[in-house]
Amino acid sequence: MRSRTNTDRRGTATRPTRSGAAAATRPRTLLAGVAGGVHATAVMTLYRLPIADSLPPTADFWATFVGEGRAEDYPTVGLALHVLYGAVAGLAFAPLFAAVARGSTAQRERRGVILGTAYGVVLSGLGRIVLLAGLLDQDLESDERWIFLVSHLVYGLTLGSWLGSSWSEG
Repeated sequence: MRSRTNTDRRGTATRPTRSGAAAATRPRTLLAGVAGGVHATAVMTLYRLPIADSLPPTADFWATFVGEGRAEDYPTVGLALHVLYGAVAGLAFAPLFAAVARGSTAQRERRGVILGTAYGVVLSGLGRIVLLAGLLDQDLESDERWIFLVSHLVYGLTLGSWLGSSWSEG
């Protein structure tokens, strides 16, 4: 396993760190992704709730495949499932971030924001194609499509910046 020396914000050398696949699959890395995913889902939900016309599509998913009734009948389950999806998406993001998490804290934060932004766009696209159009046979109105995209950008930006600023190697 290769190690390298990192520096903190002041340029002071810190202890050698793991790199590559070893860092990406450590339990601490994966746990950080889950925690970041939950955090980012909370921020995304706080952004989305006052402006969206509906619950997250996870309530529709539950009503269609598990429950009996309408999505409006499952607000708590829909939000809980949304947090679970966010945690899993954070878990998947952590190894991607670990691959670029090097350098100073400021460099990691910038990389996290850039990667998180791209990740949010991908999640939005997959959500619209797989979940909404594929599984739920739904097509969003123009304003709802915009909110869906921006919500996932908020998720990705929050996840990337949270991991970038709280990342601890070693």
